[in-house]
Amino acid sequence: MVSIGRRDAYARIAHILCEMLVRMRAVGLVGEDHTCEFPISQGKIADAQGLSAVHVNRVLQELRADNLITLKGGILTVLDWDGLKKAGQFDATYLHLQNQKLAN
Repeated sequence: MVSIGRRDAYARIAHILCEMLVRMRAVGLVGEDHTCEFPISQGKIADAQGLSAVHVNRVLQELRADNLITLKGGILTVLDWDGLKKAGQFDATYLHLQNQKLAN
């Protein structure tokens, strides 16, 4: 909840994408090229982040335009992992992963 209140929409969406990628990597569902299935709709992201679906769509377009991600057909590819982490102010230590390499 604190995360939602302290970040703008761009950072919120970038953060949730980072978290999902790290969690999926931890269970072996992410390829070497930072690609994974992402079957979550924009509406679901909007609900989780306290935003409208239209706003989520605009933010995803910004993330694409900034060459941080591609998201098409339920497949997420992170093109610039460091850039996405910076945009989302993401630090995976709160996830308490056994293998910190998964978060880098």
